[in-house]
Amino acid sequence: MRSMFKQISTCLFFLAAIAVTNQAYSCPFCDAPSLTLVEQLSASQAAVLVQWAGGEVANREKSFSGTTNYEILEIVTDESGKLKKGQTVKLDRYRASQKGDLFVLLGTLTDDRIEWGSPLEVSETSFNYMKQAPPQDAPTQKRLAYFMKFLEYPDPLIATDAYSEFANAPYKDIAKLRTIMPREKIREWLKNPEDAPSRTTRTGLYGLMLGLSGNEDDAEFMKAKILQETDDFRLGIDGVMSGYLVLTGEAGLDVIDKQKLQNRDVPFSETFAAMQALRFMWTYSDDVIKADRLRQSMRILLDRPNLADLVIVDLARWNDWGVMDKLMLVYNQDEYDVPSIKRAIVRFMLIAEKDDSTVAEGEVPEHVLKAKKNMELLRKIDPKTVKAAERYFFD
Repeated sequence: MRSMFKQISTCLFFLAAIAVTNQAYSCPFCDAPSLTLVEQLSASQAAVLVQWAGGEVANREKSFSGTTNYEILEIVTDESGKLKKGQTVKLDRYRASQKGDLFVLLGTLTDDRIEWGSPLEVSETSFNYMKQAPPQDAPTQKRLAYFMKFLEYPDPLIATDAYSEFANAPYKDIAKLRTIMPREKIREWLKNPEDAPSRTTRTGLYGLMLGLSGNEDDAEFMKAKILQETDDFRLGIDGVMSGYLVLTGEAGLDVIDKQKLQNRDVPFSETFAAMQALRFMWTYSDDVIKADRLRQSMRILLDRPNLADLVIVDLARWNDWGVMDKLMLVYNQDEYDVPSIKRAIVRFMLIAEKDDSTVAEGEVPEHVLKAKKNMELLRKIDPKTVKAAERYFFD
């Protein structure tokens, strides 16, 4: 049982670490960022719109993979200076299609020739979307304002790419769009996710956007969505919770505390989502909810052994030295007798005893003295765990 508990805890630690890392560079509640169409265009030294024009079918007996011909209709980029409208591009491997079907070819220069990538099937609309999009080096706010108009576009290629632009964008740049976000549309997208299969994976982003742009009615709508009874894992609910906290501040956090952090009857995934929302608010919205109030909420989760190691890491990162006595109290309790939790407590003390940032030079803070005493005790009663914790500890 403890072995399984340890595995789950370790898995969650790495998931949380990935989430924190991603938050620094991209939308915190989006799917993993992918290379967008504009990024692909920017990285290409040749880009053309072509139409399928036939080719030679593959012949297995002759070990021949076939060829496909494409006629150039429009040149977007050509650093070689050799491409011409109407020119035929022949690619290895036969790709079945219909005459006149449109594709985009992207290529890089190698010596005196163009190395083409796999054809990307497009429509006239999706090609124009690519061509008219702000370039990669344009201000992020201007770029996102363009892509926001296409988040629920009927063409899946366009809608997916527009979402990817947001998935790649830092939160601070998304937040700058709050005054022009289509608030009513976003609420409908959250209300009726079944209308489009892709909306389920975008719940986190849309929840965050509604929190940035919403009003009191939207806050009540989000609260009702958060408090829906469920036994299922709800993808993106952490983004909805975060948007709710951005919109409601400490009043909303009181609701999250009672319904998701203190309530032992909700599924584990809901509690973990609330924990992610606390992390988000700590990183991005300290002007909405003060640090001490966020620490207060995170401390609630110390009573959950299945989350304790992650919580302790956060509280150390948040310099919450007031929980030191409680950590020493639970150190040898049966529910907390898990290697990952004990290592987390030791590392908490190691960090605390090196933290002298809160007092004048030459003075030793009280929490530093207490942490040193705790470490002396831990080295006596559990030298093996202390050694293991120190092995990968970097101050």
